[in-house]
Amino acid sequence: MKKHYIAELKTGEEFADYFLVKSSDIRVGGNGKQYLDLTLADSSGEISAKKWDIDEGELPRLQALKEGLTVAVKADVKEWKGSKQLRIMKIRETNVGDMFELRDLVKAAPEPSEEMYDYIISRISAFEDQELKELCLGLYQENKERLMYYPAAASNHHAEYGGLLYHVKRMMMMGERACQVYTNLSRDLLLAGVAIHDIEKLNEIISDKNGISPGYSLEGNMLGHIVQGVTLIHERCEKLGIGEEKTILLEHMVLSHHYEPEFGSPKKPLFPEAEMLHYLDMVDAKMFDMEESLNGVEPGEFGPKVWTLDNRRIYKRTF
Repeated sequence: MKKHYIAELKTGEEFADYFLVKSSDIRVGGNGKQYLDLTLADSSGEISAKKWDIDEGELPRLQALKEGLTVAVKADVKEWKGSKQLRIMKIRETNVGDMFELRDLVKAAPEPSEEMYDYIISRISAFEDQELKELCLGLYQENKERLMYYPAAASNHHAEYGGLLYHVKRMMMMGERACQVYTNLSRDLLLAGVAIHDIEKLNEIISDKNGISPGYSLEGNMLGHIVQGVTLIHERCEKLGIGEEKTILLEHMVLSHHYEPEFGSPKKPLFPEAEMLHYLDMVDAKMFDMEESLNGVEPGEFGPKVWTLDNRRIYKRTF
């Protein structure tokens, strides 16, 4: 059974264990020699891994190591530019004799998907606005099967089994509390925005049923979930007979939730619920990345630099 988890690996440690391949490529180094460049994963996180000095005889076997495969690895843990990295000595695809559980290799949200889905449906079902209720319930009910496993990203925040539901659920929880403080906000409109803001990630991102994404679809690369989402909401509102003002507000919430043009939003939020949606999205993403960066970090120490947090090293408190 699996004994060594990525979040708990220590620099200088040598070990053998099982992992999931998130990405794999044969590259050429500055010395002109080929090497294997991998991202490996287990339920606790991901780590970069390298196998240097490839022999010609093993090249075909290493080229066959594609994303989604499970592998047995013997390696030691190094540090490179402030982050842990594996130096692989031996690697092979797993076989029927290997003793491990797939759930130990798949990074997943900490809550069962069915429970997260039921929570979201319960909040939508409580909407007083019948049009928003019908819109959001329809989108979630028809996409239930994929929502059970879909990640919220190909990499970075909530890139995990059930990650999209986890992201939406936590945003809804925060959104309800925000409405208790900022009483000018429409609860139904804000939570509808939460429900739909990332719904087209189901078509932007490619994912297998383990919640593992190799990247983006053609439509996702060409358009992105914001443009896809605006199109979906426009078409669905038209079909449901939702009026012009409400349709435009919903489209604007999807369009503006990334806030800046360089992050995909051509417009900044122009009404309170859209502004709050942006901040709910940002808070949940940042809190997720901070929590992830502290996995395996000892109290009183700083974690590795995190690109999504402007290369900050996050401190783990002792109390």
